[in-house]
Amino acid sequence: MPRKAATPRRVYQLKITLKDSKPPIWRRVEVSDTVTLAKLHTIIQVAMGWTDSHLHMFTVGQTVYGVPDADDEQDILDEQRVKLNKLLVVPKQKLSYEYDFGDCWTHIVVLEQVREPELGVAYPRCTAGKQACPPEDCGGVWGYADFLAAITDPEHPEHDNLLEWAGGEFDPEGFDLAEIDAALRQ
Repeated sequence: MPRKAATPRRVYQLKITLKDSKPPIWRRVEVSDTVTLAKLHTIIQVAMGWTDSHLHMFTVGQTVYGVPDADDEQDILDEQRVKLNKLLVVPKQKLSYEYDFGDCWTHIVVLEQVREPELGVAYPRCTAGKQACPPEDCGGVWGYADFLAAITDPEHPEHDNLLEWAGGEFDPEGFDLAEIDAALRQ
């Protein structure tokens, strides 16, 4: 049974867009303004449909947040210690979230609205979105375009192999708001 979250003082409406995706792949989520970047990472993973199988980082200006590694030469601040409301304060401010450094799935996270929580509403929640999340490890935005070209053309030499790799079928327009919202409640 899902645990009951405390009612936030302020709610941030965020639009998360996969950079350079055509047509745009995006989600609109509402979160407490006090979520940490570590929690926001989990929210983005669920809302977009990723499997959290790769490294990630947030960037605001020149500052990078993520999971610090003593062996990494890059100065990375601990995402568990930073709350969203310390980075985004007013609408239209944004940050970058990169997932899978090999495929470079870069997401632009824009603060659309700051408002009071609605009575009886559980946060986080997904309120809108478009398009399916690309399959993991398909080569970034450009590899995804190649993947789509192959699976939609039965004459393409990789058609059968890529469909099998994707689990037998793939609907690029597939977006199930209820399913994503239910997953966020877990």
